[in-house]
Amino acid sequence: MSSRTTIADVATHFGVSKSKVHSMKREGVIKRVSNTIKPYLTEKNKKERLKWCMSMLDPGSVPHDPIFKGLFDYVFIDEKWFFITRKTERCYSIPGEVEPIRTCKNKNYIPKIQILTALARPRFDTDGRCTFDGKIGCFAFVTYEPAKRSSVNQPTGTIEMKPIQSITKDVMRAFMIEKVLPAIRAKWPREDASKPIYIQQDNAKPHVAPNDRLFCEAAKQDGFDMRLVCQPANSPDLNILDLGFFNSLQSIQHKKSAKTTKELVAVVDSVMFNFFYSIEYLTCALEYYELTS
Repeated sequence: MSSRTTIADVATHFGVSKSKVHSMKREGVIKRVSNTIKPYLTEKNKKERLKWCMSMLDPGSVPHDPIFKGLFDYVFIDEKWFFITRKTERCYSIPGEVEPIRTCKNKNYIPKIQILTALARPRFDTDGRCTFDGKIGCFAFVTYEPAKRSSVNQPTGTIEMKPIQSITKDVMRAFMIEKVLPAIRAKWPREDASKPIYIQQDNAKPHVAPNDRLFCEAAKQDGFDMRLVCQPANSPDLNILDLGFFNSLQSIQHKKSAKTTKELVAVVDSVMFNFFYSIEYLTCALEYYELTS
């Protein structure tokens, strides 16, 4: 593969001219493809994935006409780093236009913030009106502290927003109990408030264990029954956020201008709650298990 990454490489590989390669590409003899690295799955991983997919079958439909559950009782959570800007930006310009100068002290340390996102499947009534958009919220891992010294931007004592660079289990537990659970209680459809709600997460080390005592006590408050479940290892494709939502969110976020981390949080939050659900995305939550199994 490494010897066929460009038109010139292909021409050298086949011993023909570059124009001949262009003709071959135009005629469909060869085509350009992208190859991405996939998570390595052990035999144990494969069995766990299969068990997970089997557990998502509707018990009433097995074994004669098996169908997957609607997943209306699931909330998907995951974290992602959002950067203020990318190292390289592409745009179209007109002749004579001055190219903007973008600067950063170190391009390997572009300001960023980690944000926890919670998303559920949208619901619609019989007339097609959205009754629940599924957007639980975006929660930035930040702290607010008074400025210790004055600067050209702010006087001493001004409340500053600072990113939490190290996400520990205690930090994750606090965010789950103080932010995610209250948001679910506030936005979950009232008719299903008494039914179990499953919060699906991956197996990252800082994540709270499903049997964590403090979390379980908080999850039972106000008549709710929320339960943590962990998706199979090495399976980001079993989470709707990793499956495509984060990519869509970030692509729109990069079209906005954010100069500070505070503005970045506001942009991501705004993009999240103005995100348009396409028909393909609405059906994705129901179909992704079938695609991956």
